[in-house]
Amino acid sequence: MQFEFTRGLTVLMAVAGITACSSAYIPTAGQSHADSAAIRRDIEYLASDRLEGRLAGTPGNDSAAAYLARRYKDLRLSAFTAGYLQPFDARSAEDAHMGRTDPRHTENVVAVLRGQDPVLRDEYVVIGAHFDHLGRSSTFAQDPEAKDAIRNGADDNASGTAAVLELARLLAAKPPRRSVIFVNFSGEELGLLGSQWFVGHSPVPFERVKAMINFDMVGRLRNDKLIVYGTSTATELKALVDSVNAASNPAPLKVTGVGDGYGPSDQTSFYAKDIPVLHFFTDLHEDYHRATDDADKINAAGEARVVDLALGVVRAIADRQTQLSFVKMAAPVQSTSREGSQTYLGSVPDMAASDVAGMRLMGVRPDSPADKGGLKAGDVIVEFGGAPVKDLYSYTDALYTHKPGDTVKVVVLRGTERLELTVTLGKRGG
Repeated sequence: MQFEFTRGLTVLMAVAGITACSSAYIPTAGQSHADSAAIRRDIEYLASDRLEGRLAGTPGNDSAAAYLARRYKDLRLSAFTAGYLQPFDARSAEDAHMGRTDPRHTENVVAVLRGQDPVLRDEYVVIGAHFDHLGRSSTFAQDPEAKDAIRNGADDNASGTAAVLELARLLAAKPPRRSVIFVNFSGEELGLLGSQWFVGHSPVPFERVKAMINFDMVGRLRNDKLIVYGTSTATELKALVDSVNAASNPAPLKVTGVGDGYGPSDQTSFYAKDIPVLHFFTDLHEDYHRATDDADKINAAGEARVVDLALGVVRAIADRQTQLSFVKMAAPVQSTSREGSQTYLGSVPDMAASDVAGMRLMGVRPDSPADKGGLKAGDVIVEFGGAPVKDLYSYTDALYTHKPGDTVKVVVLRGTERLELTVTLGKRGG
């Protein structure tokens, strides 16, 4: 999970207290449940030292992709292309800022399960998780003093990857009415690059994608507490999640639903394209982005419970007669890491846009100063308050020279047109 989108632009989420793992989970006889042993095996391989932390563009990342492709082949899922791989060149804003000009050659892993309904099978639910992590890089690490130590990312995000594999197994045994695309993204830690590539190069007409379910850090269930983001991105989702959870066996989880569809993980790339999303998350812990995030700390029995809940949610979405009703919501404003800065615009930067002279917007939060000022997804900010904007870093520097309530001129490129807009900056959290 990429909580640090950029230098000086960190998205923080509530952190629950670190407590003991929940008691062992025993599947009910005669029913199809997630296999905690299988989940643990996948995590132990993906988070092993031999893969060296799966940094995008490294041999360990390629080995992880090959492993995922083999798993989908064993499940007899279909591939859109030969070998299930969706290659792309990862070009991150952070790499460009640090002077790296060569792209990182990497790949998403994509498989499809055809739905059973002769009409609804042409609509798709995407189930995804990123499989890359930090590798030996200290960039974005919370333990830079560990230098080039391997950061295996057992929870972030071998756990989410294992959840997708287990859902693929369970759904393949009894396909739903709609088709399901399983996708493991690379380049998330570099700025949601794999999911942005996927939505821009979808193997199916993108208007046929009706929902996206994301898993990022789901391996540390504590006190039965689960956070589900995106519950307000469709009018039906909150009640749907609550009803499935209430029927959970042996007992419901303590689910906290958060409405926002934007966040520091891959569901953001889909929500920015008007797709209802959910993001399952068992919360932060002291090993996040550290060399201590290892497989022996995973609560596999707890993750199996999360997968079982998600299975019910996916089936409810994929089997319903009508599609979900998308909601473009005004989300709660998150904080930044820059001390003392409360200035808020409401733009969602396109983290993959390292080849753009300016800052391209992936989206704009509804009812934000950016929205009210006329900024739109796809705009490239080239000037802010009289200061030139060459990239995300110069943009944040320009933003933080202002205070809430200031009225500033923002120059954007919208296609071939150069526009000058006026925005009144807001207060973060206000």
